Amino acid sequence: MGKEIKTNAMRLLDSLKIPYKKHYYSDSIAGCDVAAELGEDPEYVFKTLVTTGKSGKHYVFLVPVEKHLDLKKAACAVSEKSVEMLKSKELLGLTGYIHGGCSPIGMKKFFQTVIHSSAADVPTIFCSGGKIGLQIELTLDNLSKVIEFRLEDIIV
Repeated sequence: MGKEIKTNAMRLLDSLKIPYKKHYYSDSIAGCDVAAELGEDPEYVFKTLVTTGKSGKHYVFLVPVEKHLDLKKAACAVSEKSVEMLKSKELLGLTGYIHGGCSPIGMKKFFQTVIHSSAADVPTIFCSGGKIGLQIELTLDNLSKVIEFRLEDIIV
């Protein structure tokens, strides 16, 4: 077995001594498939969505994998007239992560982040660990020690 490859998200959590669990899965990028493979309730597994506001600023939203981001509610949550999904080809340059492996932790720079309010109702959440095939599980309390976020109703 080779040396474990650390992602930016893992390095940041380790450097701050924030506890988290790593969960590995196959190379699926469909969130529902990931939840099923991990044997987890899809309400606990969150996808990371990067958007661009009308102002040109970028925002990060986390929603349960079976749900869809409501662009109107999302725009309202970040005081924008509108937001649209970032194009996949722009993701790596902006965040340092690829589509399907984008973590809200350890991006090249911090973007205002909003997590769907249902995250407050579960003991831990799962989010990308920074590469396809890796999910990180941690409490919202521990997540708040590494990134700033607000909880809002942002799903359809």
